[in-house]
Amino acid sequence: CNFLGDERLLLSKKGNATPAWIVDTEIAEILAGQKQLEIKFDNLMNKREAMKVSKSLQSRTHENDKRILDAASSLRDGALGVSRSFKHNPLNSDNLAKIQADRTFLQDVVQETLAEVNASQTYQALTDAVNRERQKKDQLQRTILKEEESRKAVKTLQRQLVEVRKQKEQEIQQRNEMIAHLKDQLQEMKAKASMEGKYIRKDAEVRVNVTQKKCQQIETSLRQELEELRYKIGEESRVNGEIESYLRTHHQALEEKVEYWMEKYDRDVEAKQHELDVLKASKANDLSRLQELTQKYSEYEKVVIEDRIEKEKIRRQAEQEEEELKAAINIQSWWRGVMVRKQLGPYNLKKKKKGKKGKKSGKKGGKKGKKK
Repeated sequence: CNFLGDERLLLSKKGNATPAWIVDTEIAEILAGQKQLEIKFDNLMNKREAMKVSKSLQSRTHENDKRILDAASSLRDGALGVSRSFKHNPLNSDNLAKIQADRTFLQDVVQETLAEVNASQTYQALTDAVNRERQKKDQLQRTILKEEESRKAVKTLQRQLVEVRKQKEQEIQQRNEMIAHLKDQLQEMKAKASMEGKYIRKDAEVRVNVTQKKCQQIETSLRQELEELRYKIGEESRVNGEIESYLRTHHQALEEKVEYWMEKYDRDVEAKQHELDVLKASKANDLSRLQELTQKYSEYEKVVIEDRIEKEKIRRQAEQEEEELKAAINIQSWWRGVMVRKQLGPYNLKKKKKGKKGKKSGKKGGKKGKKK
């Protein structure tokens, strides 16, 4: 690889190297390095297997694993570099055409500039060429920007068109579904209307028949009631005539009785008025008598109350004296008990014993004197 690199440098310095040759040499260098890495990786794997077999070399297995990992990463990086070099190969047809056009343009500009420099010692052609290229580049960039904006607008319009189409399709589908649903409802309504018409017609016929039967029954019942009423009217008229004749015959007697009762009423009123006057007079006498008796009763009541008060005082005094007597008896009995318990006064046993002893000694002395 180093030899190929040195050779490439020498050829490039001499000017004999072509672009294709340079690319070929670079690819050859990359492939050679890749082969060396593969050989190194195989050697490390074989060495690892040998270390696993021999127990004495197991301590170096960790270092060998690190080397294997480094070799694997190098292989991966080399493969990525090869793929990247193949992707970015500058020797395709478009790049070569562009390079040829740029070289021709540069050659023309340099020749024109050299001619101008030799002729008038200026390089206005070079600046004009640069300005023209800048204008072309700016115009190209503006065109590219317009094209990008147009593409974006077209994409947005296409997206909107797709959305509008979807919406319209959904609306059309919904409307078709609605139309189908309405058609179904219309058919159902027609069938229902025909069935309801038949049912209503039959129901009306049945109701008419029932109503006719009811009317006939009511008519017969009304006729019977009419006959009964006619019979009752005749009977009532006959009874009314009899009652009228009876009342006419008894009207005179009733008038006489009315006169009798009126006269009796007047007599009774006069008698009752006389009795009322007598009662009023007796009431006045009774009231005066009641007042006298009331006055006497109040006087007697005062006397009775005074007598009761006096008797109550005597009774209370007697009760008080009796209670005082009982209290005195209780106090005396209590004091007697206290004297007995504490041997006070006449209930003292020591004094009684001393008195008995003195009597006994006197009796003994008398006996001795008699013996002497």
